Amino acid sequence: MDIKKKLEYQSNYWYNDGLKRAQIQDMTGAIASLRRSLQYSQSNITARNLLGLLLYGRGEVAEALVQWIISRNFQASGNIAEYYIQKVQSSKSELEVINQVVKKYNQCLQYCSQGGEDLAIIQLKKVVTEHPSFLKAYQLLGLLYLHTEQYGKARQVLRKAHRLDTTDPITLSYLHELNRAQKKKAVSIKEGKEQPAVSYKLGNETIIQPAQGVRENSPMFTIVNIAIGILVGAAVMWFLIMPAVNQSKSQEANESIVEASDQIATQKSEISALKKELEGYRTKSDEAQTAKETAKSTQSSYEALLDVTTKYAAGTESNQNLASTLLSINKDSLGEDGKAQYDKLADSIFPSVCRRQYNRGIASFDVKNYDTAVEALAMVVKMDEEYDDGNAMYVLAQAYEATGDTNNAKTYYQKVTEQFSGTEMAEEAQSKLEALNAAADQNAANQNAAADQNGQGAEDSSSQEQDTTE
Repeated sequence: MDIKKKLEYQSNYWYNDGLKRAQIQDMTGAIASLRRSLQYSQSNITARNLLGLLLYGRGEVAEALVQWIISRNFQASGNIAEYYIQKVQSSKSELEVINQVVKKYNQCLQYCSQGGEDLAIIQLKKVVTEHPSFLKAYQLLGLLYLHTEQYGKARQVLRKAHRLDTTDPITLSYLHELNRAQKKKAVSIKEGKEQPAVSYKLGNETIIQPAQGVRENSPMFTIVNIAIGILVGAAVMWFLIMPAVNQSKSQEANESIVEASDQIATQKSEISALKKELEGYRTKSDEAQTAKETAKSTQSSYEALLDVTTKYAAGTESNQNLASTLLSINKDSLGEDGKAQYDKLADSIFPSVCRRQYNRGIASFDVKNYDTAVEALAMVVKMDEEYDDGNAMYVLAQAYEATGDTNNAKTYYQKVTEQFSGTEMAEEAQSKLEALNAAADQNAANQNAAADQNGQGAEDSSSQEQDTTE
């Protein structure tokens, strides 16, 4: 038997083992056997399709889709994996629910790391309701119930997890810990109910009496002790405390008169000092507010930079969205390391985004879709003002002029003339800038003339009315 047949034999052997385990709800063992089967033969699509079904049954939809897609790549036609993929993808609402469920589950993990077990429990209840086969959610919910000593609820949740996978080691370890904790609690309750006996000597003999008798007589002893305490307290107050209180009141009255005189004498100086102190506090308050706003801006910038770094490494976000986030960061609020990381990300992300947005902006400008051209080219210029030797900035100025936004058009025409002086493009930008300025001056002159004419007309009308009255 050659090596290829041996590998196929081993792969089929472990597939059959996985199938047997799946039939008795041994999902963990079945998944392990099927993965081992695929180690011997990656192209065993039967094993891979079954593995995808088991993962889907445990609520791991994304991993199931990965297995089915790989299976389809090995055999495109006559593969039941195609049916599974279409079945999942055809229900967009189900995919959206699963996506939201996974996000909520990840949020619960954050709650747990921050000590928010109550919030995590509430969220996980919604997760298992929306996705009843999500094994990991049941396990985490059972663990939280176990941690908060809600043993009844923990057992109910872990039993559901056990029904999904009868041999999952995590579920089994939680059930073992639950049984141990319940036994420990039962023992502590039983020990707490036992009452120590009371012993005393009578002559040469030691008498041992249960504590129950003492508890039965304890209310009477308590009442007697309270009565005696009240009588002793009243006597002490009448004979010792009251004379001292009267003397203290007289002394306090004399001292208050002296203090009032001193306060009146120093009132003006204290008011002046308080005014100066108040001004100092106001100054410090303004400085503290400024520092607080700076710290908030710095925190927001670092959080956004960390978010871009994470998403870029994971490849879960488009470069255009990452570029938009980078452009929103206040780079000046970052430290040296932060600026270095910003520049590193910008060098990796901006070039491709600039190329796509520049092509989009030029195409939109050519078909006179000036608003879209402004949107795309403005983003390009923010990333690189000198892109395409300044042509991006020059076309942006023209797009602004076409939309009637002459202020921005003048701004970018002026930048082109300053940054690319000596070029034909700079000369054209200067001509357009002079034309816009001339048009603005002419418009202002026309408005002034119209205002003067309206004023003169009003004066003539007033004079005519005065003559008629006379």
